[in-house]
Amino acid sequence: MSRASSVLPAFNSIKSLPPEFKFANSPNPLLVEEHGDAKFRRTNLTGPNGLENGALIGEVSRETNGRAGGMDLFDEDSPYGGKGRSLKDRPSNADEDSVSVSLPLPSILTSSRESKWNDTNAYGSKKKIQSWLQLPNGDWELVKIITTSGAESVISLPNGKVLKVKEDSLVPANPDILDGVDDLMQLSYLNEPSVLFNLQYRYNHNMIYTKAGPVLVAVNPFKKVPLYGNDYIESYKCKTIESPHVYAITDTAIREMIRVCPLILILLSIFSGESGAGKTETAKIAMQYLAALGGGSGIENEILKTNPILEAFGNGKTLRNDNSSRFGKLIEIHFSEAGKISGANIQTLVYEQSRVVQCNEGERSYHIFYQLCAGAPSSLREKLNLLSVEEYKYLKQSNCYSITGVDDAEEFRTVKEALDVVHISKGDQENVFAMLAAVLWLGNISFTVVDNENHVQAVEDEGLFTVAKLIGCDVENLKLTLSTRKMKVGNDNIVQKLTLSQAIDARDALAKSIYACLFDWLVEQINKSLAVGKRQTGRSISILDIYGFESFNRNSFEQFCINYANERLQQHFNRHLFKLEQEEYIQDGIDWAKVEFEDNQDCLNLFEKKPLGLLSLIDEESTFPNGTDLTFANKLKQHLNSNSCFKGEREKAFTVRHYAGEVTYDTTGFLEKNRDLLHLDSIQLLSSSKCHLPKLFGSHMLTQSEKPVVGPLHKSGGADSQKLSVATKFKGQLFQLMQRLESTSPHFIRCIKPNNLQSPGSYEQSLVLQQLRCCGVLEVVRISRSGFPTRVSHQKFSRRYGFLLLENVASQDPLSVSVSILHQFNILPEMYQVGYTKLFFRTGQTGVLEDTRNRTLHGILRVQSCFRGYRARCYRKELWRGITTLQSFIRGDKSRKGYAALLQRHRAAVIIQKRMKTVLARNRMKTINGAAVVIQSFIRGWLVRRCSGDIGLSKSGGTKTNESDEVLVKSSFLAELQRRVIKAEAALREKEEENDILHQRLKQYESRWSEYELKMKSMEEVWQKQMRSLQSSLSIAKKSLAMEDSGRNSDASVNANDEKDFSWDVASNHRRQESNGTRSMNAGLSVISRLAEEFEQRSQVFGDDAKFLVEVKSGQVEASLNPDSELRRLKQMFEAWKKDYGARLRETKVILHKLGSEDGSIEKAKKKWWGRRNSTRIS
Repeated sequence: MSRASSVLPAFNSIKSLPPEFKFANSPNPLLVEEHGDAKFRRTNLTGPNGLENGALIGEVSRETNGRAGGMDLFDEDSPYGGKGRSLKDRPSNADEDSVSVSLPLPSILTSSRESKWNDTNAYGSKKKIQSWLQLPNGDWELVKIITTSGAESVISLPNGKVLKVKEDSLVPANPDILDGVDDLMQLSYLNEPSVLFNLQYRYNHNMIYTKAGPVLVAVNPFKKVPLYGNDYIESYKCKTIESPHVYAITDTAIREMIRVCPLILILLSIFSGESGAGKTETAKIAMQYLAALGGGSGIENEILKTNPILEAFGNGKTLRNDNSSRFGKLIEIHFSEAGKISGANIQTLVYEQSRVVQCNEGERSYHIFYQLCAGAPSSLREKLNLLSVEEYKYLKQSNCYSITGVDDAEEFRTVKEALDVVHISKGDQENVFAMLAAVLWLGNISFTVVDNENHVQAVEDEGLFTVAKLIGCDVENLKLTLSTRKMKVGNDNIVQKLTLSQAIDARDALAKSIYACLFDWLVEQINKSLAVGKRQTGRSISILDIYGFESFNRNSFEQFCINYANERLQQHFNRHLFKLEQEEYIQDGIDWAKVEFEDNQDCLNLFEKKPLGLLSLIDEESTFPNGTDLTFANKLKQHLNSNSCFKGEREKAFTVRHYAGEVTYDTTGFLEKNRDLLHLDSIQLLSSSKCHLPKLFGSHMLTQSEKPVVGPLHKSGGADSQKLSVATKFKGQLFQLMQRLESTSPHFIRCIKPNNLQSPGSYEQSLVLQQLRCCGVLEVVRISRSGFPTRVSHQKFSRRYGFLLLENVASQDPLSVSVSILHQFNILPEMYQVGYTKLFFRTGQTGVLEDTRNRTLHGILRVQSCFRGYRARCYRKELWRGITTLQSFIRGDKSRKGYAALLQRHRAAVIIQKRMKTVLARNRMKTINGAAVVIQSFIRGWLVRRCSGDIGLSKSGGTKTNESDEVLVKSSFLAELQRRVIKAEAALREKEEENDILHQRLKQYESRWSEYELKMKSMEEVWQKQMRSLQSSLSIAKKSLAMEDSGRNSDASVNANDEKDFSWDVASNHRRQESNGTRSMNAGLSVISRLAEEFEQRSQVFGDDAKFLVEVKSGQVEASLNPDSELRRLKQMFEAWKKDYGARLRETKVILHKLGSEDGSIEKAKKKWWGRRNSTRIS
């Protein structure tokens, strides 16, 4: 089937639709496209293969239409559209690969919040399709139209009840096939109940993220959902998942940052949603994805660890949110050229200071107070004198001390770990906790009335003393600061006593100022830690997490500032969605009628106009000493009643018409909170503190109090200079923030709170609808569909779809090819515009092209896969044959090698057996020969003794045997004596080695004292020479004795059996000599033993004495003696002992020589006997 035949029937089917669908008869041409898309989606889901399953060929599937309807069709790196950069930062027209994915064309918005659906009600009633009906309680119910008569319709409710209602009260519902679409732009009927139902459907299925054109809508699930973790991060990083997610929009931002000019900042804005909508958690999820993609430097962990710190010190429990952010922050994360995180910076906006000293019933102050009281260790509790939370007045006034499911003690440990990670020292951490304890104890300070004028003074109780200790000031100074005020009138200083209310205000102001300075100091320290090693590359992603629009039963100054900030941010939102879009249409020459849209500039003028704006009037009234909240309210009514956005109320109230609705403010406390006054006495008290942090805070506040406001918003110098009020400071911070946002490319996330009970699974339609109206989600989607959200350059379009052309185009320029493609596929002229550089399409118009392209590419892939399969099978056959042949060769080679090895082992075994048999035979032969020799020797001896009958010879033989035994005994004594001498020599050598070691240590110690080096060295050399001479003398004596003993031992051990006759002959003659010799040898042995023991003892004593004197000399040991004189005396003692020891050694040597001479006479007799015995044998 040709491509033309597969595409044209789909468009021919459009011509056969009922007249209601025709453009000429439809009041809104867009409806034709909407119904057409709905029909395409309905029919396409009947089967995956188009015509074969009964669907129209060329229809658009849900997935394909979703991609085409979005703005990421031609940008594979971007799962979401809406880059939203300023016009000058968008891709150049000359860039042929550029793809514009800008935000849609604005449309005319009505001033009312009610939507107009009259153009679709008639069709829905006539076709009797499902519709929405709004019940009296405000909820929407899906009903079915039974009949229609005139302006009335009969409907059937889901419970079976039948009602008659007016036709204009019904709102058409989308077909079931569109339930749960991930992009609201895919809905055929875009109305409030359809959007509500679609979000609820996805919410019930844990699909909390939905696209609304360029905006991501996130519904808070109030529970953990399985949409996060490393697996999801990797999937969105690799683009394997395309469903809406914070990961996806964050991935788009980081890829855009790397791709575009590095000077452009990317803003991932998370600023929309009321308290409890999940803005902070969404920001944390975005930071986790950034840390995962840009990690590697180690600083990403520090960035993530800032969240527990900022939440503990800046978040608190409110009636609507257990973890409500009471401050705004802009986290700027810097990246290197390689896309790795290189640093970060945190900028905060004015936060709710009054929460430190005052909480509403059922709320909590800042989390850190409860965490400190619950998780501080015993040592810290004792040091700070901490009590339980029920005993602090600041904390117990709301009667709320805990949060369900939150362990404050565990959270405190988490905060301490985070402080360690961001390099805040243990000492600074203790100072921080001391300041927190001081704030809590300030609330416990009470006052007593001292006179009839209601003047008070602080009570000297535990609270007063503890605060003075913690902030490092004198108790009396603290007491005077809280109960009096110093004023200067002319040249005189006057001390004014304070009333009870004034004293309480002064105490609370001091507590709020300490906590505010502590919070700013913490942010400063965190920024220092995150900026270490940061190198500016111009690449950064900023995450804006700011408090959402708030409207309570009683709205005070905090809601006034928060809602003003939201008005300014809504203006930023409108600018990027509407105004810049118009500029791009004009620049590309698109034929379109300029439209107007609802702007909140009037409300901003009400706040910022001078001199009669809300901010100017509150600052003016705050400067008057007698100004009150009532006079301020009256002044507003006097000057602003003519403004359409302002309405005066009774007493102290007034109403402002914001973009999200009207809010009534109570001016009670406005002026006090705006002044945020801390008297100079309190500042001086902190400046004079002995502790580091309070002194630092005081110096900073003193500097700020002395510096006038100089800037574009105020006059400078002279009497017109004034101190910064909270409103002025907040306005200045907001202006700086907006200037920064204007240089970024924004991505918007709208966070929705599904119920006020913070309950998982609960979905309150009225609450969600109110937030959708405030965020303008429906208007954004409607504008996106009515404009040209899909746009692509001529070059990119021709390259992407040019291969689908059936015929060659005469002109090959991109514009001609693009127009030919559009004509071939019968794209209606009303559905696209041709610009100078780009083609602009309405929503869903590229779906047919993309579907045809996908099917063509799918066919190409099938052909390629079949061809690759054929080639793979052929290659497999060849490979299998080669493998089989190779295996046979390998098996044969292995078998041959195995046989050769087995044969070699057999031969080796045979050789080993032969050798072993030979060895065994030889051993047996040697045994037999030895036995024969022994037998022969015994027989010969027996024959000789039997033949000899000489009795005298036998007697003489007995005498000689005795003499031989005596010689053996003497030899054993000499051997024992020799062994002991050898042992003494060994001991002597060991002592000499120890002595050498001592000499070396002595030299080391003497080297430290140069003045005694030569003298100690000479004395040591003399001592060593004398010792060596003594040792050599003893060694010579021992060696000579050893040589003589060895000679005697060798002679005495020769042929003991043959000398038996000699011992028999001389035994009787030498009995006396034996006894005398034995006693002499014992005496000599004992003398040598004593000499050896004496040498060891003396060597040890002299060595220890010398070592001790060296230590005294070097100063290592303190002793009351003269080391020089003691060393000389030690030398004299050594000389005397050496002389005596040498004499005794010589005497011992003489004795040993005498013993040796006696042994010599025995040897002579022995030689004489041997000569006589030999001569006898010869004869």
